[in-house]
Amino acid sequence: MRDPLFKPITINRLDIKNRIYLPAMHLGMAVNFQVTDQLAAFYAERARGGVGMICVGYATVDDLSGNTQNIGAHDDAFIPGLARLATAIKANGARSAVQLNHAGRYNFSFFLDGRQPVAPSPVASRMTGETPKELTKEEIRQTIDSFAAAALRVKSAGFDAVEVLSGTGYLISEFLSPLTNQRTDQYGGSLENRMRFGLEVMTAIRDAVGDDYPLIVRMNGNDFMPGGNGRLELQEYARALAAGPADALCINVGWHEARVPQIVTAVPRGVFAYLAKCIHEQVDVPVIASHRINDPATAREMLADGMCDMVAMGRSLIADPWLPEKARQSKEADIIHCIACAQGCFDHLFQLKHVECMCNPRAGHENAMTIKKTSRPKKVMVVGGGPAGMSAAMAAHERGHRVTLFEMADRLGGQLFLAAAPPGRAEFASLAKDLSRQVQAANIPTVFNCRVDESLIREENPDAMILATGATPLSPNIPGCDLPHVVQAWDVLANRVITGRRVVIIGGGAVGVETALFLAEKGTLSAEGVKFLLVNRAEDPETLFEMATRGTRQVTLVEMLDKVGKDIGKSTRWGMMQELSRMGVTTVNRTTVVEICFEGLKVEKDGQQETIPADTVVVAAGASSYNPLQQVVEKLGIAFKVAGDAGQVALAFDAVHQGYRAGMEI
Repeated sequence: MRDPLFKPITINRLDIKNRIYLPAMHLGMAVNFQVTDQLAAFYAERARGGVGMICVGYATVDDLSGNTQNIGAHDDAFIPGLARLATAIKANGARSAVQLNHAGRYNFSFFLDGRQPVAPSPVASRMTGETPKELTKEEIRQTIDSFAAAALRVKSAGFDAVEVLSGTGYLISEFLSPLTNQRTDQYGGSLENRMRFGLEVMTAIRDAVGDDYPLIVRMNGNDFMPGGNGRLELQEYARALAAGPADALCINVGWHEARVPQIVTAVPRGVFAYLAKCIHEQVDVPVIASHRINDPATAREMLADGMCDMVAMGRSLIADPWLPEKARQSKEADIIHCIACAQGCFDHLFQLKHVECMCNPRAGHENAMTIKKTSRPKKVMVVGGGPAGMSAAMAAHERGHRVTLFEMADRLGGQLFLAAAPPGRAEFASLAKDLSRQVQAANIPTVFNCRVDESLIREENPDAMILATGATPLSPNIPGCDLPHVVQAWDVLANRVITGRRVVIIGGGAVGVETALFLAEKGTLSAEGVKFLLVNRAEDPETLFEMATRGTRQVTLVEMLDKVGKDIGKSTRWGMMQELSRMGVTTVNRTTVVEICFEGLKVEKDGQQETIPADTVVVAAGASSYNPLQQVVEKLGIAFKVAGDAGQVALAFDAVHQGYRAGMEI
């Protein structure tokens, strides 16, 4: 039977070779709205990897709609750059589209040279903290015309289609939602009136580009905003779009302000496909499903089950541009999967950096990180099989060196397996397995259960070494740390110890938070159990919620600083803090640990001392670099590089990237 992923599809009159769609993602790679070589190289690589259609963007429609890191489409001066980008995509085998958008109240006055963002009504944005200016009717008409003019530029530049973003809390969805649209004219009030702006934008674009040019609308299936647009209203909007100007619908989910996680690893693969399914059943145009579709098996199942007509795989193709071609050639075991860590994509954007990827060190560097085979192959010894060591071994191997990887444990992956232990973090183990398979596929000799020492180094006699020996947990100088009921967080996450009912965790950084969630999950009802009891109506939903969020441990998290999780990325932190609260974890901030005693933990806060009762005390006080071989290697006069936590304790993102650079530089 033919693989549904690779069955062609037609949108309007545009034939597309397969069902994989790369949706528009803000990459932070444009400069002053102009397409750069970096941006063109990024998309050219994904086109070569076999994706059916690529949508770039978003692109601006006027000077209030975005910022200088967005692709510009609001002036004819940007057409040459757009044309270069269209050519880069089409010449490498993929269909091309541009997404147009207006940020509305989600824009910052900082990006607008102090000018006030605009919106349907002057309702303050929780994301920006700013109150926008209400658009006049004349300004609404000008904005509609700007969308149409930008779409015509996209067509003139040679793109195969245009997409319009009508969701995520940006301008068009601000008109749709009663939360942000408080107008009393023909653009506010009833759903029919609130849909008017979006429908007029699409109609104006259709008039500008003609009947034969594909128009795709990316819209929400649910805003997940209390008091906002839910599924039913948005389905009515979808029917209106499909009956009129739209040739396809790409189903998005949530606003940036929504408190339902949408992009992080805790979100189950393909979970939001039900929103595409509901719309797919009601319209006669192709429907594209989105969000957390990170492997061909999930995508294939959604298509085969009739939930959608195409699948949007965005960060999946950042992590592995060649995912489509690997799937087509039945080499899915070679795919590097996106694990939704958000460390290099979303977190970088908050820092005004361009997109990178923890799983793929070349992402965002396609035109700079070309692999050049060495003319003088060396014997390279890589010590440590965590993410830094595996990445280093692969890079050195790709350079043409003779690499051997030495690992003290009986498997590769290192701390990635600890990161995978808390609920909703299992994808980190997927990265460990993916990298391990890459090492195996490259036939890199790997020696397990091996503690490298001076004698082994002398015996191996390498030309160069990469030291990626990782880190060890810190033990703070606190009286009572040697008591029998005191354990390390790493041992808890590795299931090497069993804790008592009352657990106090010292340290509210990332490891402390992850350990708290890991322990709070103990004794809760599983997802499978919830479904069984729900569909059999054995318990009411509120009871099931309680059983799914209250376990058998009473967990308290103690932190010296003013808040917990300060070292967790912005994209992930808010969800983890929400989960701590939901799971009943008690957090105690601005508190100093004085002593560990048999009864529990003596602490001091605001000059007052108290004892927090505990059956088990877990130490999550951070880690220190473990690099016992550097002095030995220096004494032997062997060229070496240090990568990952062995040099400085940091994120898994840093470990992978440092390892890759270390291997490339040999």
